[in-house]
Amino acid sequence: MTDTPHFPLSAVVGADDLKLALCLTAIDPKIGGVLIEGPRGMAKSTLARGLADLLASGQFVTLPLGATEERLVGTLDLDAALSDGRAQFSPGVLAKADGGVLYVDEVNLLPDHLVDLLLDVAASGTNLIERDGISHRHSARFVLIGTMNPEEGELRPQLLDRFGFNVVLSGQTLPAERGQIIRRRLDFDSDPAGFCAQWAERQAALRERCTQARARLERIELDDQALAQITERCFAAGVDGLRADLVWLRGARAHAAWRGASAIAEEDIEAVAEFALRHRRQQPQTPPASPPSEGQSPKPSDTSPGQGQWGDMPAPALPTGARRDVPTWPKKP
Repeated sequence: MTDTPHFPLSAVVGADDLKLALCLTAIDPKIGGVLIEGPRGMAKSTLARGLADLLASGQFVTLPLGATEERLVGTLDLDAALSDGRAQFSPGVLAKADGGVLYVDEVNLLPDHLVDLLLDVAASGTNLIERDGISHRHSARFVLIGTMNPEEGELRPQLLDRFGFNVVLSGQTLPAERGQIIRRRLDFDSDPAGFCAQWAERQAALRERCTQARARLERIELDDQALAQITERCFAAGVDGLRADLVWLRGARAHAAWRGASAIAEEDIEAVAEFALRHRRQQPQTPPASPPSEGQSPKPSDTSPGQGQWGDMPAPALPTGARRDVPTWPKKP
């Protein structure tokens, strides 16, 4: 049976921050997945499905909102253990997602214990099922993509922190970009195979870029100079624990591999700063401003609009020999 074509990631208009975050987690799944926040209708599932095409297996598995723990982790048939001497394992969602993408829509509406279990397995890469003294272990390495609309409920801070990256999508899209999105969607819906064929060359180049980055990743050192800068900035941001430091360092290394470099540079650290810090940064406790004295004007803010925002960063340089028509995220707005 032929699989239904998915909308190519290379054909998605806009969402450059999210596309970059997804590709970096495909390069290094140890980053811990991506939590996407934003309203409905922002093509979150389309982007996640497009990411699956960049992985070796191309596997895309969705965790249903009403899933039970057995549906997630799988089950053991103890009757088979008594008759055959070994337990019969029925795979769950985690086993089916091995090597691909596990997509969890509205993760903030899942029971906390399921989210906790899901994140544990995503971090370890192994699923362990135990029942009445019998156990079964299997590989469960996947890129975890969770989505949520904050208006429908928040995720507990302890669980929020355990997602590697956090990206927020804005519902405000410029008219010209909206028109381009609609046109490509209509073209895809009318002829999915033809549309995918039209974008096949650029999608193949993007897939090859991710493959080369994965091969280059382990040769890039997690150096002390980059770590020192990251730890200082995590401390200044007031983040709890050390997960932000580790995720940020891994993300910077993946970004260096993505742009074809052999070492982590300043631009790699900056490129993933907001991804790693946004959902962990503590708001500084500033005292209320004193009212100005009579005849004295209030001082303007020292912070310029957009300062420190990821969207202001330039696009990373392409590696030597890379095609110029491959998307190089992020782009300047």
